[in-house]
Amino acid sequence: MSDTSDITTLTVTIDGHELQVQPGTTILSAAEGLGIDIPTFCFQKRLPVLASCRMCLVEIEGQGKLQPACATAVMDGMVVRTTTKQVAETRSVMLDMLLANHPLDCPICDKGGECELQDMVMEYGPRESMFRDPKRVFHSKDIQLSPVVIMNVNRCIQCQRCVRMCEEVVGAVALGTVEKGMDTAVTGFEGSLASCDQCGNCIEVCPVGALMSFPYRYKSRPWDLVETDTICAHCGTGCHLTVGTRDVEFMRVRSQWDKGLNLETLCVRGRFGMDVFASPDRIKRPMIRQGDALTPVSWEDAATYLCAQLSRTSGRAAGIASPRLTNEALFQFRKLMLGAFDSGLVAISSRFDFPGALGPLLRDFYMRAPFEEVIRSDFTLVIGSNVTEENPVSEYLLRSAVRNGRMQLYLLSARPSRLDADARVAMRMLPGTEAFVLSELLESLFDQRVRPFEPAGSELKTEYARGQDEEIKEGLNGLIAALSAAPSITVLIGMDLFRTSDAEAVLSLLHCLLHRLQTLGKNVALQGLFDRPNQMGALDITLGMEGKALVTVGEVLDLCAKGEIGTLYVAGADPISSYPDRSRVVEALKKVDLLIVQDWVQTDITELANVVLPSAAHGEESGTFTNNEGRVQMVRKFRTPIFAARSNIEIFEWFAALGDAVLKHSDQAEIFSEIAAVYCAYSGLSIDQIGPDGAFTSVPKRPLDESFKASEPVKQTIRDGLVLITGNGLFYGGKFSEHSATLATVAEEPYVEMNATDAKERGLAANQMVVVTSTSGHLTARLKINPQFPERLVFVPESYRSLQFNNLMKKGEYPCHVEVRKADG
Repeated sequence: MSDTSDITTLTVTIDGHELQVQPGTTILSAAEGLGIDIPTFCFQKRLPVLASCRMCLVEIEGQGKLQPACATAVMDGMVVRTTTKQVAETRSVMLDMLLANHPLDCPICDKGGECELQDMVMEYGPRESMFRDPKRVFHSKDIQLSPVVIMNVNRCIQCQRCVRMCEEVVGAVALGTVEKGMDTAVTGFEGSLASCDQCGNCIEVCPVGALMSFPYRYKSRPWDLVETDTICAHCGTGCHLTVGTRDVEFMRVRSQWDKGLNLETLCVRGRFGMDVFASPDRIKRPMIRQGDALTPVSWEDAATYLCAQLSRTSGRAAGIASPRLTNEALFQFRKLMLGAFDSGLVAISSRFDFPGALGPLLRDFYMRAPFEEVIRSDFTLVIGSNVTEENPVSEYLLRSAVRNGRMQLYLLSARPSRLDADARVAMRMLPGTEAFVLSELLESLFDQRVRPFEPAGSELKTEYARGQDEEIKEGLNGLIAALSAAPSITVLIGMDLFRTSDAEAVLSLLHCLLHRLQTLGKNVALQGLFDRPNQMGALDITLGMEGKALVTVGEVLDLCAKGEIGTLYVAGADPISSYPDRSRVVEALKKVDLLIVQDWVQTDITELANVVLPSAAHGEESGTFTNNEGRVQMVRKFRTPIFAARSNIEIFEWFAALGDAVLKHSDQAEIFSEIAAVYCAYSGLSIDQIGPDGAFTSVPKRPLDESFKASEPVKQTIRDGLVLITGNGLFYGGKFSEHSATLATVAEEPYVEMNATDAKERGLAANQMVVVTSTSGHLTARLKINPQFPERLVFVPESYRSLQFNNLMKKGEYPCHVEVRKADG
């Protein structure tokens, strides 16, 4: 073999076919490029090579021993044979050894019909086994590791895909192995998945029936399933998933390596939380208010009631829509509000008001490109997000990029996360300090005395807890040096930046920071870590990417409180349960003459509504979502709406027909064509172009807005006492996921999270019921103590409807001061 150190391409011949490849290409990858199938068990594209199963052994000309194709790099002039007699005999022997101890229970195994071992044996296996000894048995019964994961250790073929997936990709380290050789067994530590995310990725990569989905177990066979490719509705990452139904009944969700940005992985919400449509809170029929009660009626009776109410309602009309609606539904809702009410007052539902500075930030710096490509920069800064719990699959991709040596990761967040272990700098940025931190970074970039960056330096981990300048500046040192030296920089912004009371200043400072980095000659990219599935699409349709001001939920509620809104139409949203200052929201809504609520489940706002219209749930209507990358993807219907529910667009058309503002009945393709004609980011796109990988929106580059100048340095505010923050938890990403019966089996009960030191000072112990009190209200939940949590910080997840967390907060006050004490009794 010749020396390849100076060769840019290598020539390899596999089974008589010649191919040019790049240095470092494995034989397995080269064979794939030629369409030659080499069998594997332990190999998985996104996992480190293990080369333990020996199924991929091939002959290399000039070498006496067979070599594993997955772990052998191509050399220039290499000649490889994959179908020789020796190779075939070796594969047969390897399969015979696996079958020697494998329980032949295919008729009852959930993996039957899609088992890789079955397929391999049919293709390459022996026709008669050499082994006659009794089969090894680890356990006589299957082990239920969790409410969603069940294990049959006897079926394990020791490929260790599950262990490596858990550790290398998910980062949970919930699975491990015990014993050696043929006695090796995969197990959850202490017999259970105590540190498990319950994501089910181990089930997905298991080639046999060793790890199985408990909710799906014994329900169906793969050949009985009708499968529909669609997009997850639990966060803005936009994972592709395949839903299997049998006789129109939901059976399972699976993921596929070659489809979607998620590369076969899903989080617990995506894999097990698609059964939300079966919620007992489903709205079955239209309802109208008669006296103090809502009465179920027909659609015809609802129409009669609405016509009468609309004829005597005065004042302006406004709308609030959910970012969980499809692009098509949001577009039609805006048309309905303009046509039926001559109103442009349409706000996108949120737990906070998006600041006006968001428009220019998205316009000037947002990169609409694959997430994997965007984070392939020298330096990636995640600011204001607990990625582990809010966008889990984005976290997987970030972890892989770090461990593959493609970039350095820096984290600025209030809450600790598992991703901290992979970050070069992981600094706690308490809520309310965001403007100060960005101001410090910006000021330092204008300071010519910045220290040089040293990539090979030791890792820096800083815990910022007390709000002191010295501590935060210590953590900023490494960050400032990296920003100064890195040629390419990616900034990922999380939802915490929008919750803060000075969000306008924060986003303006971020705009200035990115502008400064760009003027320094750096390649700069920005993407959002939004936690709602169509948040990006909602922003596109609201802003039009022209930088115009947003109509906020807060502005609509202020107009309601003043008695200026006669009709409020709320589609898929519930500001009572999510917007700060719950009592104020309720009082504002009570001043509306006609409150129309369109949703698929009962919510707090339906209790105040004059009219309730039952809409389809996710999976019961088609459309598109625009994910955090700016990628438009197809959301497909896999079941029909239940009871009297109708699709959101059908309801808008029905409502328009009550008056003179008729909405033309349009199919999805026609509505999307209108979107493409109106919004520049979607210009040129059509439904036909949205294939399995979606289609990217794009915004023309334009000169930067020079009005964003560096502001005066922001002073650090030191807060006394405990402060409250909110956000998503891993198992519940918003109240949408709380309707999943499967997620309810794995999710924690409502909790309050805080540091061990703060708990000890107050005489509190883990798992006690505690009361969290603010100047606005209080709530009671179980205490969760996290030793890694910053001191003086209290976290309450916003996903539990029963907590009514927004009772604690006032509009424009974030974070808010609270106290925590032991609950009475």
